[in-house]
Amino acid sequence: MTKEIVYIGLGSNLATPAAQIHTARQVISKLDSVLEQGFSSLYCSPPMGPQDQPDYVNAVMAIATDLPAIDLLRCLQQIEMDHGRVRKDERWSARALDLDILLYGQHIIDQADLIVPHYGLAKRAFVLYPLHEITPMLNIPGVGDITKLLESCPLDGLVRMTS
Repeated sequence: MTKEIVYIGLGSNLATPAAQIHTARQVISKLDSVLEQGFSSLYCSPPMGPQDQPDYVNAVMAIATDLPAIDLLRCLQQIEMDHGRVRKDERWSARALDLDILLYGQHIIDQADLIVPHYGLAKRAFVLYPLHEITPMLNIPGVGDITKLLESCPLDGLVRMTS
């Protein structure tokens, strides 16, 4: 199997979020069949959904892998659990770590456990801006050019963090 370029969204708003993101990056980089290709700056954003929770820290990571998408998803879910993620029925609740496969090469995947491109990718500043930072010429399969998407995506409180 050939290696695919995969983009992963990382987010956290509990338990020292920036540290959670950095640790997750290290763990993902050490997975078998994974080679890091790029990593965005950290961004701070207000939470989606319930506002009675801390702001999020987000980033996007690019990797090359020959892991099938569903196998990569299972690895990322295990990393989330190892970082204290508790899966709840409530959407957009606070979490120690959230890892999403945003893009898996140029594939469009529609399975019960995995939808790629990620369903919220085109409308979420905390995904588009860090993704654009590391891949400014990206064409998102079935969605379009990332630069065009940014033109209609306000920052909505998103702030690029320093160091």
